Amino acid sequence: MAGQEMERSRPERPEWPDLLGWFPGWAHWPGFRGLMESAVEGVEPMRIEEHVEDNQLIVKAELPGIDPDKDVEIFIQDQTLHIEAHRRQETTEEHKGHYRREFRYGRFARRIPLPAGATEDEISASYTDGVLEVRVPLPSKQPTPPAKRIAVQHR
Repeated sequence: MAGQEMERSRPERPEWPDLLGWFPGWAHWPGFRGLMESAVEGVEPMRIEEHVEDNQLIVKAELPGIDPDKDVEIFIQDQTLHIEAHRRQETTEEHKGHYRREFRYGRFARRIPLPAGATEDEISASYTDGVLEVRVPLPSKQPTPPAKRIAVQHR
């Protein structure tokens, strides 16, 4: 209708359930927490493997084609191991009457909570055949004192 403004309405979005509310303590699940934080920051999560060997936490991250001296940053903050990598790849093809140039950029990151008592002074990292390996010495376990029995008195 000429001269009249029409009110436009948007269809209502369905209410999505709070899926994370179904899993109390999800933020303390190390692998899930790292994936969620990467997604929130807008970076791609890198594939990692974590295991304990010889009283060390070993984290291996797949980073093929990355120059570890220029493109990788590893740091400890708030008792969390941060691994970040940047990739920039350019390819150029020239054929008869044809020129093609392609760019690929990417940022990858993971955060791994460290066990209580882990110190950053002894953490080491190495890069071999596209795999970054970070070794975190674990604190020595204190022996658990034996259980103390408590006698029940009769009154």
